Amino acid sequence: MFGTVYELIWMTVTVSLFISTGHPSPTPMPDQYARGLDWLSRYGYLPPPDPRTSKLQTKDGVEQAIREMQRFGGLEETGRLDKDTLNLMQTPRCSLPDIVGSEDMLKRKRRRKRYALSGLRWDRTDLTWSVHSYPNPSRSTSVFRPDTVEAILTLAFKAWSDVAPLSFRQLSGSDREDMGPGGDIRVSFTRSLHDDGYPFDGRGGTLAHAFFPGRDDVAGDTHFDDDEYWSYGGDSSSTDLFTVAVHEFGHALGLSHSSSDPSIMRPYYQGAVKDISSYNLPLDDRMAIQELYGRKESKPTVHPGGSGSTPSHPRLPSPPPPRPTKHSDRSFQSRCEGGFDAVANIRGEVFFFKGPHFWRMQRTGNLVSLNPALIRNFWMGLPPETNKIDAVYERKSDGIIIFFIGAQYWVFKDNVARPGYPRPLAEWGMRTKDGEKVERVEAAFVWAHNGKTYLFSMGEFWKFDEGRKEEGRKPEGGYPKDAALWRGVPTDPDDIISWGEGDAYFFKDNLYWVMQREICHTSVIVYRGRETRHTSVIVHRERETRHTSVIVDRGRETHHTYVIVHRGRERHVTLL
Repeated sequence: MFGTVYELIWMTVTVSLFISTGHPSPTPMPDQYARGLDWLSRYGYLPPPDPRTSKLQTKDGVEQAIREMQRFGGLEETGRLDKDTLNLMQTPRCSLPDIVGSEDMLKRKRRRKRYALSGLRWDRTDLTWSVHSYPNPSRSTSVFRPDTVEAILTLAFKAWSDVAPLSFRQLSGSDREDMGPGGDIRVSFTRSLHDDGYPFDGRGGTLAHAFFPGRDDVAGDTHFDDDEYWSYGGDSSSTDLFTVAVHEFGHALGLSHSSSDPSIMRPYYQGAVKDISSYNLPLDDRMAIQELYGRKESKPTVHPGGSGSTPSHPRLPSPPPPRPTKHSDRSFQSRCEGGFDAVANIRGEVFFFKGPHFWRMQRTGNLVSLNPALIRNFWMGLPPETNKIDAVYERKSDGIIIFFIGAQYWVFKDNVARPGYPRPLAEWGMRTKDGEKVERVEAAFVWAHNGKTYLFSMGEFWKFDEGRKEEGRKPEGGYPKDAALWRGVPTDPDDIISWGEGDAYFFKDNLYWVMQREICHTSVIVYRGRETRHTSVIVHRERETRHTSVIVDRGRETHHTYVIVHRGRERHVTLL
């Protein structure tokens, strides 16, 4: 009867919460627009934000930046964040900017070459390289050994030395001591924050980056994201090391990103080539490297290791078999299995947390990426070893995001934790009916019906009126209450969100329940200081009508709720 959580959510969002999905609006959602500006700034199309001045971008400036990005990516120049543009922004790519320089790059109208040079080059053509770390064995096949990695990198260097007077010699352990810390180009497979100012973001997204030639300590350094599934030979379920390495070594030699198609220096991942041992650079890339170093007049000499020359074509084992559609790595948990640890509506998107990963779903029902992101790489300030989120919600009054993990909680502004956190959960003042301190929050959400915050734990719930208060969070009087008062939903939900027009979604295992937002009609009668409110609440899905009388006498309220269900008649008193 029920499908997976993702399938059900997608169906509900697209069918129930929107009148029409056949003609998407050309105007992006506010969160899409904000992410688009961040993307344009990150990759050089807009100047970086200045926290000292909070400089705002003009509409014309943003449109010009979008047009430049569309021109660079081979799209129609609309100046709008349309569907094709947003899709290209979500494509895995190199993390170096496309535009290297200042704002005048966006203003130039003269014709320029399709390939681009960084303005930097090595002052010699005999270069050395070394590998400082290799891909994690748990994320590669048995044939993807260190010697295979070195052979692939050797062939990636060969692509450049075939057309320019360059030679590349791999340093052995003894050579490194004589040639300094690893030679000219130092290769490593790393993840997340790795002390160069350009953190990786987990699987998908940015794949690698390299630094241009120069006299800095990092000049020529080439880093690959070790959270990727690296392979070679056309496995579409993983990332091809050879094509990414050729691209990054182009940066290490002085080339910027190219807008040419085809070009290995395009910033977006282009997939595997057929035969890496006979690969030839596209024309634009040959012209670019030859403008820096000249033409190749003789046969290339490649030195995969030690002194002396070795054959130009390193021996490679047969390509590994393609990975199954469902990754065998247990840490890669399928979004379709349900059983999420926490679900939250943040900035208009739904975040699904499971283990150390999370997925993001837009209002359209589309996932930002089919692959999950690592919690530790996005939410800066949570413990690096975080493997489970108990509950999380966004406070609507000021956009603060609050995470609960065990007996602690964190307060976030955007995706960065505020100083002084974590703090003990005891600050929230929650005690069970038996008087015990609450040690864990199981679910949290802001109910659109009244704007109040609700926390659930062990079959009980508490209500908070946070407003803008940062300190001294205390539940309202009369709590906790039995979670069974939320009729027809689990008393121990994994999490709850308000979504769409204010409906409340309760998640448990791989199922969810919807409590639709109520339509209320209230009449007030005041007689000699006594006020009586008669409220009719109609819930369409459950076909339930509630008639509520609220009597206010000298500041004290008494709530009497009569519930009439079409399949029978029921009367009870409730306070939510």
